[in-house]
Amino acid sequence: MTAQQPLTYEAFVGLAAADPAVVGLVLKGSQAHDGMTTRYSDHDLYVVLADGATTCLTRFEGHRTPELDLVVVSLSAFRTAGMPGFERYALARARVVLDRLGGGIARILADKARLSADEAFRDAGGWLDAYVNSLYRSVKNHRDGLVLAARLDAADSVRFLLDLLFALDRRPRPYNKYLEWELARHPLPGWETGVLLRAVDRISATGEVPLQRELFTRVEAAARQAGHGDVLDAWGEDLDLLRPR
Repeated sequence: MTAQQPLTYEAFVGLAAADPAVVGLVLKGSQAHDGMTTRYSDHDLYVVLADGATTCLTRFEGHRTPELDLVVVSLSAFRTAGMPGFERYALARARVVLDRLGGGIARILADKARLSADEAFRDAGGWLDAYVNSLYRSVKNHRDGLVLAARLDAADSVRFLLDLLFALDRRPRPYNKYLEWELARHPLPGWETGVLLRAVDRISATGEVPLQRELFTRVEAAARQAGHGDVLDAWGEDLDLLRPR
């Protein structure tokens, strides 16, 4: 394509679909999230090649324009993409454009969307400890009159809290951009979406201690029910500072 005729998404899909080396095309990002596109949204496309295949489409690896970003990978590399990594959520909610594996591409994406039980338990324990750490610092800083530090630690705690809650449901946490989209369509069990989002919003903005303590009460119950009581108990009497007065 010339500079006057840039490669479009539709044109590339046509090229790829005609190439037998291509076993899958996967669209991720805003274009894969209904209602999230804007006039700035490009098409982020994974081009999955059969292992060992030879194709001229490899020349498009790294192609990046305001219209189209391409990632060209082998099937083996695609299986492990985001496992773990920042791409996991993007691929978990990606859209299959082409699947020459009889549903195999869709199954790979489904595997990325669901954490294994062991992985989820391990990750949840780590996120829980990080959440309690930031929450404790926030409440303690508020007590000591360190207003800015208290708010910053509160904002940090929200980040860890969301990682924790999604891990407890064996899901990768969505990017902040897609948090409301994700929860509107796939609520977290036991949490009313509107209530959770309002709490997250207010705590991030104000570091309000009573609200943080109220939220911690629910998180503590959920974490203990999921088998993470040892993580909480390791904090000993420090947890008293985090509970409602």
